[in-house]
Amino acid sequence: MNRPHLVKVRIKSGHDRELVRSYPYRSACPSTLWGELIAGAREELVFAGYTDYFLWTHVPVLSDVLRRKAGAGCRVRFLVGDPDGEVTRNREVVEDAVLTVSARIRMTLRHLRELAPVVEARFSAPEDAVNHVSLSVFRFDGDALVTPHLASLVGHDSPMLHLRRQGDGGLFDRFVEHAEELWGRGVPLGGTCIT
Repeated sequence: MNRPHLVKVRIKSGHDRELVRSYPYRSACPSTLWGELIAGAREELVFAGYTDYFLWTHVPVLSDVLRRKAGAGCRVRFLVGDPDGEVTRNREVVEDAVLTVSARIRMTLRHLRELAPVVEARFSAPEDAVNHVSLSVFRFDGDALVTPHLASLVGHDSPMLHLRRQGDGGLFDRFVEHAEELWGRGVPLGGTCIT
């Protein structure tokens, strides 16, 4: 038996070492992990899912936790889709779900209004919406949860990756840069006090 080969196969070396765990479905990820990652973040929380509504069901008293985080100096940002946008309407037809995409976004907007002005929030720009709806990126300092949305599946039925930053240019950086690019072109939420 070639032991060095076995060790090499089991120990991650390049950029794949940033992959902590993969889940076949976002819903297979324990809700406790979401809470632990949010609780552990000190500098940066980014929630760049198209709807983000499920966060309040996964993390008890999420709004209170986010207020405390922001009060302690952690930057908290939400990037959501426009509930009245064309991509949202198209996605609703594709998903054909009882709880529509626009309804899920509006649930998040209600929470975000209650969190103003301690969190920053934007809609993805209309030209970026198709890129946003197909990939959710959630950042917790050096950890990220990433969900590529598959075909007609809703977010909780799509796979998810848990990444931990290990160096420049890895998977973590690539997905976070995607979210930052969308954030940079994002537009203010209309009719709210959120920047």
